[in-house]
Amino acid sequence: MLLAFKKHLEEKFPSALEGKILVAISGGVDSTVLAHLCKAANLDFSLAHCNFQLRGAESDADEAFVLELGDALETEVFVESFETESYANEKKVSVQMAARELRYNWFEELRQTLQFHYIFTAHHANDNLETVLINFVRGTGLQGLTGIPEKNEAVLRPLLPFSRETIENFAQISQIKWREDSSNDSTKYLRNKIRKEVVPKLLELNPQLLESFSNTREHLLQSSILVEDYISALFPKIANQEDFGYSFRINLLKTIPNLEAVLYELFRSFGFTEWSDVYDLLEAQPGKIVYSKTHRLIKDREKLLLTAIPEENEQTYEISPGEEVVMLPMGTFHFEEVKELSNPTKNTVFLDQNKLQFPLEVRKWEIGDYFFPFGMKGKKKLSKFFKDEKLSLPEKENCWLLCSQGKIVWVIGYRPDARFGVDEDTTSILKLTYTP
Repeated sequence: MLLAFKKHLEEKFPSALEGKILVAISGGVDSTVLAHLCKAANLDFSLAHCNFQLRGAESDADEAFVLELGDALETEVFVESFETESYANEKKVSVQMAARELRYNWFEELRQTLQFHYIFTAHHANDNLETVLINFVRGTGLQGLTGIPEKNEAVLRPLLPFSRETIENFAQISQIKWREDSSNDSTKYLRNKIRKEVVPKLLELNPQLLESFSNTREHLLQSSILVEDYISALFPKIANQEDFGYSFRINLLKTIPNLEAVLYELFRSFGFTEWSDVYDLLEAQPGKIVYSKTHRLIKDREKLLLTAIPEENEQTYEISPGEEVVMLPMGTFHFEEVKELSNPTKNTVFLDQNKLQFPLEVRKWEIGDYFFPFGMKGKKKLSKFFKDEKLSLPEKENCWLLCSQGKIVWVIGYRPDARFGVDEDTTSILKLTYTP
């Protein structure tokens, strides 16, 4: 197995041979064998062990075993204990998901802080088969049927070609000791149920199950790459870049063959996983929103709008002409005193400096805000102004106001307030330019 392991690294991950590796180790047979293989292959590696404190003394014994293994392999060991159940309750996720998030976040933190090039995990061929069966049972698309990726950014899985049987045989022949996790015996977890009850039945039907699965997975991976290439070519043709993200014209989307599948693949990388949710947006009422964990899709009249979920920003900034240029998170303001008016633009206004009280304030708009739009009579609520201007939800959310003593001076990028405009009595003209 050592020769096969070295050959696999040379073919798939040649840069790892010279890199600095962090090996994720639980103390079980898979990760323990991986650590021994890394030692035998003369890799530059350290071990990282998570104590999730879920099995009492057994968890502590796993930690002690890994520390002894580090001494035996003459390599550094990093150990971290987690309040896994508390984290799961706080995040409202399962204990298994909590443990996954905690360990991968910690591994990545170690990698960046201590400048490891890669993280090795000990997933193998049986894990891959079980993952595909879990995805199949729960319902999935093409991506879910391709299983565990060999590489996910800095995470590499060099044991994926090897079966559990091969790994255990290597451990026994090499007289490698490991720890057994008692939770693996419980069939209350879906993965264990599939491992202990489903896979043995499938092996009875086809003793060459892992080989057949490997071939099928390779075909599905090639099909997946073909789909990704198609989506990559299609995206720039149908997506318009906006300040807030992307917009998609619905009438153009509807001309695409196999639209439901295309929409799924288009938006899968933004966290959307339900085929029908996105597809149903095409016929939904304007204002309907579908959320993923990180993004949202908004039905806006004739378009779908894709944005990141906005962070709440209630901060107010102060600016003053005492500083010629003021840089804020949303953009830059440039002050200039001028003698006469020139053609204004949506990002340039001319104001009567004597009507302003400094410092000026820059803030987001709020319900109930109103102003006196330049070129119109009387006041108008901003909500009504936005509706008349047909602004989308993201455009309204990204709208900033310039204010003086609480009064709106400029709906930045849209319309100044008439109360602060230049007239025949103006003696000092302030030109204010905003660059997003």
